[in-house]
Amino acid sequence: MKKILAAILALTSLIVMCACGPKVELTTYAQFKAAAVETEVTVETYVQAKQSWWNDKATIYTQNEEGAYFLYELPCSKEDYDKLTEGTKIRVTGHKAEWAGEVEIIDSKFEILSGSYVAPVTDVTGVLGTDKLIDYMNMKVAFKGMTVEAYDETGAAFAYKDPEGKTDDLYFKVSKDGQTYGFCVEFYLCGKDTDVYKAVEALKVGDKIDLEGFLYWYNGANPHITSVKAAQ
Repeated sequence: MKKILAAILALTSLIVMCACGPKVELTTYAQFKAAAVETEVTVETYVQAKQSWWNDKATIYTQNEEGAYFLYELPCSKEDYDKLTEGTKIRVTGHKAEWAGEVEIIDSKFEILSGSYVAPVTDVTGVLGTDKLIDYMNMKVAFKGMTVEAYDETGAAFAYKDPEGKTDDLYFKVSKDGQTYGFCVEFYLCGKDTDVYKAVEALKVGDKIDLEGFLYWYNGANPHITSVKAAQ
């Protein structure tokens, strides 16, 4: 009887192990930040915005409760890309990379998990122009009470990268406490038919505005703006 009971317990244990599968060792955000470039990482994170899909590769902003991860050219079918709505939880295994200061995950694979999380917007106005701003890289952030400045010597409030076709990025400058910063509407993230693109086209020098977007990095902070509203 004891032998039979032991066999049943052993079989039950084996079934549970098979059902659960091997335990995945996840990389924390702190470990990700500290890791050297080309280190393999595995993170569980949540889709916040999709920037583009082309040739079975997706570029996506993601974030969890610890920090944010920019997924560059994630191999992904169009069918799976359509499933990656805001808040979708995914597990990603890839390699840490850096390009022009932007830290991202490349050469990766992913699976969709159960669960959902939409990250809150973090107000980083107080750390603009400081070394602390980089701690919020790729996160969903806000800039409050900004003043629109002339983009160039023409006095225009913004500039097109492609003024004729409007099929590329849109640039503008804002200031706070005497310091001026360059921001961007990334065309693949927010094209010419989006509210934010149209809002920037309507800006006038001197306007007071509140902004939201993702803190992308390109040789310094280069926020990709997703919302422009009159300052509150």
